[in-house]
Amino acid sequence: MSSDVITATAVIPAPPSVVFAILADPRQHARIDGSGTVQGIVSGPERLSLDAEFGMSMKQGAPYKIKNRVVEFEEDRLIAWRHLGLHRWRYELAPVDGGTRVTESWDLTHYPRLLRPVMRALFGGRTQKAVDETLVRLARAAAEDAH
Repeated sequence: MSSDVITATAVIPAPPSVVFAILADPRQHARIDGSGTVQGIVSGPERLSLDAEFGMSMKQGAPYKIKNRVVEFEEDRLIAWRHLGLHRWRYELAPVDGGTRVTESWDLTHYPRLLRPVMRALFGGRTQKAVDETLVRLARAAAEDAH
């Protein structure tokens, strides 16, 4: 993937259905968030689907609320959402021996080319750390839920 997409991959020892159930439930996002910014859900369905909207309570310095919309969705395989910013948070799942290979991406390719370097400079390093930590937390949550 290009530098316009920050990504990390991990094999999680749980079936895709268990991992996807966590990702498709916005009430679980604070549980797995590696950035520490997601505080909880404020609105939305219990289970996400294509075009579903959900609001989150966030904190990055000051508290704020943000509305997201699911823009990619394939049951047990793919889910992605975005908010007013044009970047997408995407999770791709594939069954493998020992569980599920999960690739999380922060995708800037929907921004105009001239804005992408600005977004990478402002948020790239912090986002890579958050993506890495989110996969660790997702693995822990999936292991708990699989038992």
